[in-house]
Amino acid sequence: MNKTIGVFAHVDAGKTTFSEQILYHTKSIKHRGRVDHKDAFLDSHEIERQRGITVFADQATFTYKDSTYYLIDNPGHVDFSPEMERSVQVMDYAIVILSAVEGIEGHTATIWQLLRKHHVPTFFFINKTDRTGADVKNVVKEIQEDFSADVIDITQSFHEGEMTESLIESIAERNENLLEHYMEDGYEKDLWINTMKDLIKDNKVFPCASGSALQDIGIVEFLDKFHQLTETQYTSDEAFSGRVYKVRHDEKGTRITFIKSLSGTLSVRDEITYSPIEQALTEKITQIRVYNGNKFKTVEHVKAGELFAVSGLTNAVTGDGLGTLYGKADYEMVPTLKSKVVIVPSVHIKDALKCFQLLDVEDPSLNVMWEERLQEIHIHVMGAIQLEILKQLVAERFHFEVEFEEPQILYKETINSTTIGYGHFEPLKHYAEVHLKMEPARRNSGITFDNVCHANHLSVGNQNLVKHHLLEKAHNGLLTGSPLTDIKVTLLTGRADNMHTSGGDFREATYRALRQGVEKASNLLLEPFYDFRIKVDVDQMGKVLSDIQMAHGSFDSPKTEGHKVILTGKVPVATFMNYAAELASFTQGKGVLNLMFGGYEQCHNEDEVIQRIAYNKDADPEYSSSSIFCAKGKGYTVPWERAEELMHCL
Repeated sequence: MNKTIGVFAHVDAGKTTFSEQILYHTKSIKHRGRVDHKDAFLDSHEIERQRGITVFADQATFTYKDSTYYLIDNPGHVDFSPEMERSVQVMDYAIVILSAVEGIEGHTATIWQLLRKHHVPTFFFINKTDRTGADVKNVVKEIQEDFSADVIDITQSFHEGEMTESLIESIAERNENLLEHYMEDGYEKDLWINTMKDLIKDNKVFPCASGSALQDIGIVEFLDKFHQLTETQYTSDEAFSGRVYKVRHDEKGTRITFIKSLSGTLSVRDEITYSPIEQALTEKITQIRVYNGNKFKTVEHVKAGELFAVSGLTNAVTGDGLGTLYGKADYEMVPTLKSKVVIVPSVHIKDALKCFQLLDVEDPSLNVMWEERLQEIHIHVMGAIQLEILKQLVAERFHFEVEFEEPQILYKETINSTTIGYGHFEPLKHYAEVHLKMEPARRNSGITFDNVCHANHLSVGNQNLVKHHLLEKAHNGLLTGSPLTDIKVTLLTGRADNMHTSGGDFREATYRALRQGVEKASNLLLEPFYDFRIKVDVDQMGKVLSDIQMAHGSFDSPKTEGHKVILTGKVPVATFMNYAAELASFTQGKGVLNLMFGGYEQCHNEDEVIQRIAYNKDADPEYSSSSIFCAKGKGYTVPWERAEELMHCL
């Protein structure tokens, strides 16, 4: 049986030490490494060992009894949340590590919300029970209050397949048929264990145990319980399907694509079909690797439920479905900051760009952008720690120095009224015309496309070109040049010329129609917001609520639990991104702050931001709201205000 498990924790909860113990006891490694000794097996990158934190979601393989396990050790710092989320997509089960002293911390809550979003069955391990101040009962209570009442402590109640009376009753309470069976026939071991397996798999029960990874207390016992209470069902009898969860480049520059197989089998020289863009692509597998840490062995074939890596796929990206699995994964951990890359003069900017484009393939959340007009590289980031790691990574891997400008907020723009945009592109021997209806769409829905154009007016091929050009990249708004979003665009009609329409004409016409429509509409600037969750003592609630209001946030009705209060709501990233330090200061480190990206909402200081960015909409080299018409063998420009009256389709 193949099982993929992910280990998660807030920084310093003991996640990597826990993983090392598991690997040691299953004879996957001969020596137990430690983060502070800089010799942890799964922190194999030099940067991780120097800093003592997990940056990359690396994997190890071990066998226990009748199962093969693929263990993924995930980053514990919030700046590397996108790396964590990419691996979540392929997990069968998750293990969340908490400290018996600190309990739930900010990133723990983020992990929990992410696992719930992706419906990953979850176990808890309360670590560091050997430390002064450890209080397992209190942490279990905290998890039950903050996360789920269905968290059940199995440290003492489940041993060698036997359940205590209290655990039997807890399971029976969650299954009506089982309760009746229990009342009539009593306890049957196999029935109860199978029922508990189902409850765990259905996210109705979340087992919890405790121990000390550093002192090797409770680790083997936890592994044995985990093994008994988990199962997977993969079939190799169907056609191949899989999901890409990571892309890397080896020391020779070969692109290595990491895959979780969900069904079927795959062999070297097999062909895989996937859709990196709109058109499906079929490529041949040239090598299959099974990784354990940073080492691998090559194999000839793999089957359902296995984690492996292949060479031969040139365009597959993280989240892509392969074979019979269509579509892409949806990611929630998106950066809200951007930064300009500063390259030393001795390095050619285009050479640096190639290096950052390689990093972009491996970490799509970087969203590396090249500003041709300014000859600048811009990236999206989660925070300052990520920039420090990137600086070190570039130096070690590509051998040049790089700096980053102070991160800035990533703004977006939308429209607040319905309009029709007209675009015409007709210089000599070219021709294309596009009419687009543009409407405000649901917040955080992006750009969506609809089509009511008749094929008699514009061929299906050209209609698809319009759609492709609308969705091929982010388009600049008028207020700050930030990406447009939350707009429903409908193709109304258009026109081509059999003799003169050529490649690129519909790109020009589509861009101009989009821009002309935005010129006519009412425009809004949007900024990223956090969904926050703050837990503090009741007597500290007043200050926190005041801080939220000062930060232009909003909050729901406070929820009181004993002497604690839980506050939830939304607040701009720009005003709250550094609040963790302030909260820690006035709560003596006891306040818990959880921030998750909560989408985009109207900017709280729109005029100030527009003035500061000082974007000149008429000087953007990529966009023009005017149209080009032709008369007497020469093209001439018509400003957007007059373009509509000259359109040919009216």
